[in-house]
Amino acid sequence: MTSKYWMVATAAIALGLGLAWSHSEAQEGSMSSVKFVVLRDTDGKPVRNAEVVLHPLSKKGKQESGETELKTDADGKASIDGIPYGPLRVQVLAPHFQTFGEDYEINKPQMELTVKLKHPSGQYSIYDDKKPQ
Repeated sequence: MTSKYWMVATAAIALGLGLAWSHSEAQEGSMSSVKFVVLRDTDGKPVRNAEVVLHPLSKKGKQESGETELKTDADGKASIDGIPYGPLRVQVLAPHFQTFGEDYEINKPQMELTVKLKHPSGQYSIYDDKKPQ
C-alpha cells in the first residue's frame, strides 16, 4: 500500500513540475504587440517620422544582433507585433531632438510605450571665448 502511495505522490509532483515548466516555457515563447507614441517634451505634440529602433537584449543586458526599425506616422505613433517577451532596448531618433534610449521589459501581450523627446541643450566649448586670429 505504501508503494502505491509513493507512486501517486511521485506522479503528482512530476505533473506539478511539468505544468510549472510548461508555464515558464510558454512565458518565454510569448509574443507581444508593442505600440509607441513619440511626443515633444515641451508641448506634448506628436513627432512625425521619428525613427524607432528596437534592439533585442540578452538576459544579461547585452545587445544582440537583429535590430528592427520603425517610423512614426503623423500622430507620432508606430507599432509592431511579434516582439518576444524579455528585455528590449529602444532608441528614438528625430532631427532637431536629442536621441532617446532606454531599456524596457516586455512582459504583457499588449504594451504602449510613450517617449518624450527633448530639444538639444546648449553646448559648451572652451573655444567660445577666444576670437580667431
